[in-house]
Amino acid sequence: MHRSLLLLTMLALLPAAGPARVVEIEIDSRETVLDGKSFGLAGPYERITGTIRFAVDPSNSANQIITDIDMAPRDSNGNVTFSSEFFMLKPIDPGRGNGALLYEVSNRGRKGMLGFFNLAAGSLDPMDRRHFGDGFLLSEGYTLLWLGWQFDPPHLPGLLRLTTSIARGQDAPIRGLVRSDFVVRDRELSHSLADRNHVPYLVADPDAPENVLTVRDSAIGERETIPRDRWSFGRMENGELVPDRGTVHLEGGFEPGRIYEVVYVSENPPLVGLGPTAVRDAVSHLKYEGSAALGIDESAIDRGIAFGISQSGRFLRTFLYYGFNEDESGRIAFDGIMSHVAGGGRGSFNHRFAQPSRDAHPYMNFLYPTDIFPFTDREQAEPETGRKDGILTHRLDREFWPKIFYTNSSYEYWGRAASLIHTDVTGSRDIELFDNVRIFLFSGAQHGPGSFPPSISIGQQKWNPLDFRWSMRALLQAMSAWTAGKSEPPSSRYPKIADRKLVQADNLGFPDIPGVNKSARVHRAYRVDYGPRFISDGVVTQEPPTVGQAFPILVPSVDSDGNETAGVRMPELQVPLATYTGWNLFNEKSGPTHEISSMVGSYIPFARTRAEREASHDPRPSVEERYGSRAEYLGMVAEAGLSLIDDGLMLDQDLPAVIEKAAAHWDHLMDDR
Repeated sequence: MHRSLLLLTMLALLPAAGPARVVEIEIDSRETVLDGKSFGLAGPYERITGTIRFAVDPSNSANQIITDIDMAPRDSNGNVTFSSEFFMLKPIDPGRGNGALLYEVSNRGRKGMLGFFNLAAGSLDPMDRRHFGDGFLLSEGYTLLWLGWQFDPPHLPGLLRLTTSIARGQDAPIRGLVRSDFVVRDRELSHSLADRNHVPYLVADPDAPENVLTVRDSAIGERETIPRDRWSFGRMENGELVPDRGTVHLEGGFEPGRIYEVVYVSENPPLVGLGPTAVRDAVSHLKYEGSAALGIDESAIDRGIAFGISQSGRFLRTFLYYGFNEDESGRIAFDGIMSHVAGGGRGSFNHRFAQPSRDAHPYMNFLYPTDIFPFTDREQAEPETGRKDGILTHRLDREFWPKIFYTNSSYEYWGRAASLIHTDVTGSRDIELFDNVRIFLFSGAQHGPGSFPPSISIGQQKWNPLDFRWSMRALLQAMSAWTAGKSEPPSSRYPKIADRKLVQADNLGFPDIPGVNKSARVHRAYRVDYGPRFISDGVVTQEPPTVGQAFPILVPSVDSDGNETAGVRMPELQVPLATYTGWNLFNEKSGPTHEISSMVGSYIPFARTRAEREASHDPRPSVEERYGSRAEYLGMVAEAGLSLIDDGLMLDQDLPAVIEKAAAHWDHLMDDR
């Protein structure tokens, strides 16, 4: 085994054919999956882990899009070098695969697509049967790849990371402003400067006059500066305050529910844009040159498909915006892109002192470069500034445009500014899609399907269990066929202004349901100014940014039950036992009760009987008033599923499982509560 690994590593060290920028593949482990279990026509799979090393020419036009590339150290050949950890699942005989490399953009270093598409138990190191679920992706013959693109995930086993270069000035380290904001649920004396549990940018000079701590009570509320003698950069350890340049400490502690924001000076910025570069070059290398070390010849993979959830979906929109889908040799990297639950967002993936983990929520991570103009693929003019821009038209020539699916849940319209991807910036008209783009709304769903039976988490109502993964499996197959030139995908399904299916939140007409607080609050995307060098050079000079007017956000319309009427309506929404929403107001323990909670929707079941409904004054018809029996209900679910199958939005093999889940839902609801 050790001799085999050594031989493969030596093979990988040989110069790559042509101008590909993968220069070395180091294999750490290689083993068969589930003791050689055969997955359909693809046969047995193997899992391979290791590191891919890259070298890029900073003068190449495809690399000039990388912020600070001209300030990165060079090797003896004048190239910029970096590396990424990788994890691969592939057919042992690649010739038995379907020819598609499916790359998942790791969400904060994790692996999610097995759990998502295979309905499997999540794992950072998938090895057991439960980690492979029903084997869908493997049985369909995909070669699966995960590659570290983010430099700052926490140092935990199984997380993939990028090892990147540091930008340096000629005579001194490069310094700049970094901003960190946070909201605590319980009083804390100290808090990390990083987002979540990630690696923070360290303070360069604790005494710099630019270092400021403020507090406020809303996203665009007035900031109150906290006196400098009340806070410091440090943490509590054994009852003593010790210096820590990655942590801020406040005398008396941080109050729950308030927004604290630290602006400070840091130095030695990593080249965050080498993350998307690594993705581009790894995929191009495997698609066009193959890899002897990995056992992939140059004919085994004929197309690349990218899939990303949430942060990773925003990564893909950003990847397209900067033009990373064209490699150094003028070849297209990804043939297809599935950007899932990204809403209107991009992210901090290619600017100086970028924090890739930072996103945007109604009451978390405020005013980072996430929900910023442009939002649509087509070029629009921003009337306040006169600036013209578009996601696909910013840099990429049309020959490098992939096939694209933008898929969003209802939550993204309430909490991620999703309407802006298909309306103009005034919110007054629909924008026509390019012919390589499809948009799908999963009506009534939350950011990620919640488990069943639902319960209370951070919202006032139970979380939303509506499962749209059945349609995502069908859409993946549609993307595979589309990129292979075999068939056209389903038509887009999303709410439009012209159809009166996309409306202002305060005109929604949501029913008055007992015990349900309604709100017209939506997450706002603002016109923000990070300084004159941000757009041109990727350098933030204004922290916090100057905030202008908000863009108009629209939401999908609803029927008399409060269920959305446009988009892909899953069988349990077409034949409902409840009202499903993409929004859920915070409960008192979790946040301001007038704000919608982060990524969580609502499940509001119908009354079982007419008597129950009338006793509670619920305007929605009860279950017994809708359906004559359990059998009638399940028959209607089956009909709804068959309709989706006919439209290419569900696989026929999944219909029995959908009916089984609907039966469990009926039994749960109709049992005594």
